[in-house]
Amino acid sequence: MTRTPVDIPDELAAAQLKYNGEAGRTFITELPARTADFLNHWNLRIDGPSMHGVTALVLPVLRTDNTPAALKLQLLDDESEGEPTALRTWNGNHAVRLLAHDPTTGTMLLERLDHTRMLSHLPDPHEATLVIADLLTHLTAVPAPPGIRRLGDIAQRMLDRTPQALRQIPDPTSRTLMADCAAALREVATDPGDRLLHWDLHFENVLASDRAPWLAIDPKPLAGDPGFDLWPAINNRFDPADILWRFDALTDVLALNRERARAWTLARVLQNALWSIEDGEPLEETELEIARRLRAR
Repeated sequence: MTRTPVDIPDELAAAQLKYNGEAGRTFITELPARTADFLNHWNLRIDGPSMHGVTALVLPVLRTDNTPAALKLQLLDDESEGEPTALRTWNGNHAVRLLAHDPTTGTMLLERLDHTRMLSHLPDPHEATLVIADLLTHLTAVPAPPGIRRLGDIAQRMLDRTPQALRQIPDPTSRTLMADCAAALREVATDPGDRLLHWDLHFENVLASDRAPWLAIDPKPLAGDPGFDLWPAINNRFDPADILWRFDALTDVLALNRERARAWTLARVLQNALWSIEDGEPLEETELEIARRLRAR
């Protein structure tokens, strides 16, 4: 079996250690051998330098018929395990196509998109927001298949953690704001929805391709209400004066009930705040501003 040298970016190793601890260290240690195994298993040839996100290594490859593809190697966790199921459900409709998948490791072979043409490169954030809205219209049009994490379960766990988290917020104004986010979540938590959500559709998770202007990549799928999918497009390339325009544009294009979408977006702010508090970090000012403006609405 041929062993092809693979470049493991230092940034990926650091991110794995920061977010996944010893499991991340083990993943990085085993990554060269795992990469070589899948290059041989799927008869692939490396076709360019490695790329990476926060948690995954992506290699441009060629299949035996010289078709371009992308080999994605990642640490299997609660967020990533549903990715192949979601991609199969969408079947290339406004999302990258899944070509092959190894369920034991979470390794995937994907169609290759153009990483040099990312939605974040568009100079106009309004245009980019409308692209996200169009993608979400199609992606959330289908019911989530069995086995996908459910927003209802996540929402209840968030509410269970909120009382302790609120006690750890020193600023009373911020504490009240997060309590209001939790109250908004309580209003909709009993009806969490059943659509297939991407959860992480920000501007850098949308790439161009030859077969479609824009396609979504890297879902962390949930079964739930599409209102929970709006936050990334509001927070990305953050502009406080643009919060309500983006929220209104997204809800208009997706034809969402605006009050429910507001509640689910405030719930998303609460989710991020809970993570910050539990990590011992201060609340992000961008999150607080999104909550302030939507609460005032």
